[in-house]
Amino acid sequence: MPVVNRLADFQDDIVTWRQEFHRYPELLYDVERTAASVAEKLSAFGLDEITTGIGRTGVVGVIRGKSNTSGRVIGLRADMDALPIREATGKPYASTIDGMMHACGHDGHTAMLLGAARYMAETRNFDGTAVVIFQPAEEGGAGGKAMVEDGLMERWEIDEVYGMHNMPGSDIGTFGIRPGPIMAATDDFTLDITGVGGHAARPHGSVDPIVAGSAIVQALQSIASRSVNPLDSVVVSVTMFNAGDAYNVIPETARLCGTIRTLKPEVRVQAESRFRTIVDSIATAHGAATSLDYKPNYPVTRNNAEAAAFAAAVATDVVGAERVDTSVQPMMGGEDFSYMLEERPGAFIFLGNGDSAGLHNPEYDFNDDAIPIGCSYWIRLVETAIPTDTPAT
Repeated sequence: MPVVNRLADFQDDIVTWRQEFHRYPELLYDVERTAASVAEKLSAFGLDEITTGIGRTGVVGVIRGKSNTSGRVIGLRADMDALPIREATGKPYASTIDGMMHACGHDGHTAMLLGAARYMAETRNFDGTAVVIFQPAEEGGAGGKAMVEDGLMERWEIDEVYGMHNMPGSDIGTFGIRPGPIMAATDDFTLDITGVGGHAARPHGSVDPIVAGSAIVQALQSIASRSVNPLDSVVVSVTMFNAGDAYNVIPETARLCGTIRTLKPEVRVQAESRFRTIVDSIATAHGAATSLDYKPNYPVTRNNAEAAAFAAAVATDVVGAERVDTSVQPMMGGEDFSYMLEERPGAFIFLGNGDSAGLHNPEYDFNDDAIPIGCSYWIRLVETAIPTDTPAT
């Protein structure tokens, strides 16, 4: 079952949708324009149900197959939000909103799922129900969690749920997947260090929060190098260090912010414990006080083994076994599809985006050549999971 031939008839439409989404990026939950466009298109396709406002601004569409003897419901999810980045692609369809762009390809994800929904609404070549899920606020807003808490799984009686993300650097027409952890848990921290300010020429009369903070930054690297098993993955990154306003003043306070990424729950707990111990010990040694805001964020995106094997088989049917990596390296980025996978079995797969700029880069652009591959994957996944006796074309 290769790429679906029928998609060629409206691939230009899908590209047009994608580039329109790209022109008008929206952030987090403020995706009203995008969500309205999605709902309008689903209505034009003739879906059986369309519901807006799930998880604040999410959209859910229902497509019933030719029959429903299986009683199974398969969920397919795409994300809609963009990033607060100024675009530098120079494309004719570049962002019209200064300081915002689709730098992660969610415009492509949304367009591909719309294309698959249009095809499935026309053919209904499956025995059961397909639920298409368009989610807001993946980029740090936990929109997946918001949709789950709004009753996504229970209301539509979803049995399995699947997600997909484009992957720069992987060839067009390739997929990557693995059972178990495929993307990391993400924790964020804000650490305020309070010392005693004073004149830079008399450091002995002060408690310097910059020196204490610098020692903490260095020591935190020992979490990965000396605390956690070298065969386990952990990333500790201090990404902000703010202190002081003048050349000749030792400031009173300093602030450190950053993120910790892990692939195992036990390593996540261990990393937080070591983080707190290091901060407390070094601050005490320097005579400084601390205030820590440590925020657990997205959980590990963990593929169900059976669902991952099934998804890999579907991808193989579309592009061939030699173009499907079934043991792709996990990414240490976070993904809030993880909340959906905590509720239902399913799998998250990577789709090759070719030799493009990296994700979250101002020169990134989703590769429209990937559209028929991604659409075909969604279609074949549903038709294979809940097949009818009618052959697809």
